[in-house]
Amino acid sequence: MLWSADRLFSTYFLPLYPADTIADAASLERTRREDANPAANRNIIGHLHEAAEKFVANAGALFGSDLTLDFSDASIHRLSAALTPAVRVRWASQGDGAANLLFNALVHGAAYVGECVVRNHGGEWRVRRPLWESLVELRSAAGTGELAVFHWLLKSIADDAPSTLADRYRAYVEVPRGEPVDLPCVFAERAQRGALPRIAKPRYDILFRYVKAHLSAIRDLGDDFPSAARFDEFGFRWLDALVVGDGRMVVLGGPGRHGVHLFWLSGRGFHKSIFFSSDSAADPRFSLSGDLLKVTIERNGTSEIHEMLWWGP
Repeated sequence: MLWSADRLFSTYFLPLYPADTIADAASLERTRREDANPAANRNIIGHLHEAAEKFVANAGALFGSDLTLDFSDASIHRLSAALTPAVRVRWASQGDGAANLLFNALVHGAAYVGECVVRNHGGEWRVRRPLWESLVELRSAAGTGELAVFHWLLKSIADDAPSTLADRYRAYVEVPRGEPVDLPCVFAERAQRGALPRIAKPRYDILFRYVKAHLSAIRDLGDDFPSAARFDEFGFRWLDALVVGDGRMVVLGGPGRHGVHLFWLSGRGFHKSIFFSSDSAADPRFSLSGDLLKVTIERNGTSEIHEMLWWGP
């Protein structure tokens, strides 16, 4: 039986929401937007700090090993690797309702992820009701965004998860807080020579040969690029490559089994990725205009356009 993020949410979390927040879909969306701490009560923020510390204190029992959860960015990557299907099944089998281990692990884990953004990157908590729906506001070179850290965790433990917790943290926190304009223009010559050829039948081994032939500035895709097994699970029909940022990065993008994936690569290897759910039969379209990357997809029979700066979300 497939445990999607929606099914996990409706089974283990939705029954514990205040009744007025889930009267209908509009009520839930409204409470996710409304500030639940307009007076900026520091005691409420303190509950989020305490939840994060509780997650650290319980990590040994939760995972059966020491992940060294020291509130560093690196600790998010260790946490992400430890969030396996076996761990999720074990948590889900222990306790009911508010005493369920999966519920408590994700509620406290979300506070931990948020605290890492706050402590390392100057993020600010934006309180919601219930408290685990709280967001983290982060300012970066890509603009200001609100990070739904609870939903990052929830999606990362689903059976059909398109990306990991580390993928999201890298894409929405670490890379935007860096300075993409400082990357060397290692693909500038490739950009001057025109469009890169499409990878018509993407496989992991074919991708590596493609990189060696056309993107030789990349010596190694890096440990964080999807493994061979995970890459093949995406089921790509094709992959296109776009040189962006005057040769600072290359974006690989194409349609997979469940939607559209994009991967950003620099001379240092893999930077981040993003996924858009889309109709399986429709091909996406990618275009670049100045600093803007445009992705056009089809979802539920309707065209959607997603625009972002060349270095991604």
